[in-house]
Amino acid sequence: MQGEYEIMIVCVANHREMRYTNIKTNESSDAILKNEIPKILSPLMDIVFKLLMGTEGSKDLLTDFLLAVLNISPDELGDITIANPFLLQEYKGDKLGILDVKLKLRTGKVINIEVQVDPMPFMESRILFYVSKLITEQIDESDQYGKIKRVISIIITDHVLIKESEKYHHHFGLYDIESGILLTDVLEIHTLEVPKARKLSEDTAKSDLLNWMKFFDAKTEEELKVLAQKSPTMQKATLRLMELSADEKARQLYEARLKERRDSYAREKATVFTIAKNALQMKLSLDDIMKLTGLTHEEIEYVQNADY
Repeated sequence: MQGEYEIMIVCVANHREMRYTNIKTNESSDAILKNEIPKILSPLMDIVFKLLMGTEGSKDLLTDFLLAVLNISPDELGDITIANPFLLQEYKGDKLGILDVKLKLRTGKVINIEVQVDPMPFMESRILFYVSKLITEQIDESDQYGKIKRVISIIITDHVLIKESEKYHHHFGLYDIESGILLTDVLEIHTLEVPKARKLSEDTAKSDLLNWMKFFDAKTEEELKVLAQKSPTMQKATLRLMELSADEKARQLYEARLKERRDSYAREKATVFTIAKNALQMKLSLDDIMKLTGLTHEEIEYVQNADY
């Protein structure tokens, strides 16, 4: 094959669906409200994902992950060149900016990987919008359509995205609904749902991919030690994560990113938080406030201690 791959990883973790009643939350939203920084930094936090997958020393991990998701040969993937590596020890600013990773490979394919921690409205439409942008930005009005290279989008979520299925990995393409005939392979979408993989103890068909899903979900040293025994790649990944978790600068970046998410989260929920605060002042019971607002116990405690 001729040409180059261009791979772009974008981690988006600070968006959340806003509702004023009957709000549903997940583990990640409760974690936002906690002040302490976990001993093991979460790989699903965008800055941690960037540090794990977006440095010169992480190309072997990124390669293994892409091979597990795409089910292709190492020869087809080729060598990876990271165009914008993140250098932790050289980072001096107070703004993280866009946490993306761009890589160049042999083919002309474009790959977009996104980590989405919290639910957000119209997620499916958003996925298609960004995939469409990756297609249209490849050519100008005067260019031939034949220049368009294949676009692959990989979305990792810490919430259930495809409610109609129990599978944690879905592979979507442009197929005829009745015959199953593929119209074109110019567009390909993979979804990886961590909560579904969390329930599985094994996946004989996709053992390497399940290991990665377990790794993204890991929260303790014990979980990492178990994963490290699965393969040399998992051993490297767990060691790298434990090193990052012990790095003071990485922890400061994690704390700064967590504060950004906490502030954004509070702004988005300002109305329902105000309702909860008023209910607390009226001495309503915790159960009644939870029913009234849809907030969790942790969120109500946060409101109780916050300055509203």
